[in-house]
Amino acid sequence: MNSKIWDEHTDELFEAILSLETVEECREFFEDLCTISEIKAMAQRLQVAKMLKERYVYSDIVSKTGASTATISRVNRCLNYGAGGYKKILERISDKNAGGRN
Repeated sequence: MNSKIWDEHTDELFEAILSLETVEECREFFEDLCTISEIKAMAQRLQVAKMLKERYVYSDIVSKTGASTATISRVNRCLNYGAGGYKKILERISDKNAGGRN
């Protein structure tokens, strides 16, 4: 992990996010916290990660998400060599959609 960005303030932010209980609470918090562009960019990256996991090719991801090839490449690098955050979330989303828990 990049120790230059993690401190008591980022930990407090993550604790605040973990305290949210519903999608509506998340919407309200992120609407106050982030710009529309920031929210859209994060949502786009998650969609890119899902599509990469499903083995879509870059050209299809570009056309379906509007993401740049640089963004797709960065997400792909994180999927393959990152901290494991995307993989964990994608597994949980997949489990939830399949009727699993977590």
